[in-house]
Amino acid sequence: MLMPSIFGENLFDDFFDDFHYPRKAARPAKAPEISIMKTDIKENEACYDLAVELPGYRKEDIKLELKDGYLTINAESKHDNGEKDNDGNYIRRERYYGKSSRSFYVGEAVTEEDIKAKYEDGILKINVPKKELKPVVDEAKYITIEG
Repeated sequence: MLMPSIFGENLFDDFFDDFHYPRKAARPAKAPEISIMKTDIKENEACYDLAVELPGYRKEDIKLELKDGYLTINAESKHDNGEKDNDGNYIRRERYYGKSSRSFYVGEAVTEEDIKAKYEDGILKINVPKKELKPVVDEAKYITIEG
């Protein structure tokens, strides 16, 4: 019997997962969902508009680098939360460190000055103009002969 995809492979998978059913360990592990740096790319006549999801990051945590025609987005976040009681002892202490990176080929004709970026409400918006590499014209270089 075919079941809608909302139920997964087995109708009872989610039901038994909640109760830590022993069969859970015997099932093959599902691939983790990639939720970092989900990107939407729109193509216009003159440019590409990228919208990169970076929730929880501050503007200072994000670096954009252009090298050899690749635009690389690096995001790094460090959090150190700690609660102390009146004597200075920790009641709870949690640390988090996350780093992610993603690259896009934008062409070797694009320069850092051409790219515009804005970070607002957890979304990094990047505007990359379309540029074609100009063909290099071989110039003949002559050497003057004295005498």
